[in-house]
Amino acid sequence: MIKSMTGYGRGEASLCGRTASVEIRSVNHRYCEVSVRLSGKYIFAEDAVRQYVKRNAHRGKIDVNVSFTSSNEEDAMVSLNTAIAKQYFAGLRELQKSFDTTGDITIDLLSSMPDVLRQEYSQINEESIQSLILEATENAFTSFDSMRIAEGKELCSDIEKRLNAIEKTVKTIAKRAPEVRETYTARIKERMMLLIDKPDDAIVEQRLALEIALFADKSSIDEELVRLHSHIDQFRKAVYDGNGSEPVGKKLDFIIQEMNRETNTIGSKANDLRITDLMIELKNCIENIREQVQNIA
Repeated sequence: MIKSMTGYGRGEASLCGRTASVEIRSVNHRYCEVSVRLSGKYIFAEDAVRQYVKRNAHRGKIDVNVSFTSSNEEDAMVSLNTAIAKQYFAGLRELQKSFDTTGDITIDLLSSMPDVLRQEYSQINEESIQSLILEATENAFTSFDSMRIAEGKELCSDIEKRLNAIEKTVKTIAKRAPEVRETYTARIKERMMLLIDKPDDAIVEQRLALEIALFADKSSIDEELVRLHSHIDQFRKAVYDGNGSEPVGKKLDFIIQEMNRETNTIGSKANDLRITDLMIELKNCIENIREQVQNIA
């Protein structure tokens, strides 16, 4: 079953007062491009998260946002730099004297100065933190993948309707093709009879047969119709036979290009107004499928 390239998922994982939260969202992209956002303290887990997503997503521009919270008192503490605070206080007093101005030098003002109060972190176990982040990533990806599968089903339903329309049109074209040859034969024969004195002459019959044979060879679309049927079967096989674990979007894109190529060839060879009208319908369906294929992973 096919999957959409667009999706969103969120997941969490907790252990010993620590919680990792991961959000994954994606949009269409020709290749697999993964961007991971982590705070500097946990940057060591970035590559592991990126590789996990790449192994499972295959295609799309994917953004992964990782946040981390902790209620563990051992993880963080606040330190006071009294020496720097004294220097700030002395400097502010000096400014008051220099500019002959008044004002309160409050604790709020001093504590807001750079490096007076500083949050420090204790040494963390990178292996356990990375495992926690990867667990949250896996949970987020499960939700993300469920959305892609659901959207894939919608895409599949729409594509199947259009494939059925293509098959119906192709059958109509195949039925019309012999009528085109018969019409051309009657027209040529009628024209010859108007131009010659002996319509039953053997040379005339030979010439007529040659003209018809040349037209039939030039305008024959049998091979193109056979290949078009084959492409439709290949397209369905790629859509329905897979289990979603392997990307099929690029393969479907190639098949739809081949279908479009055969359609163009039929249009150039048909030499019939009715078939030309049918080709417009056919190309419209193929173009709609091509647009949908751009959303498939």
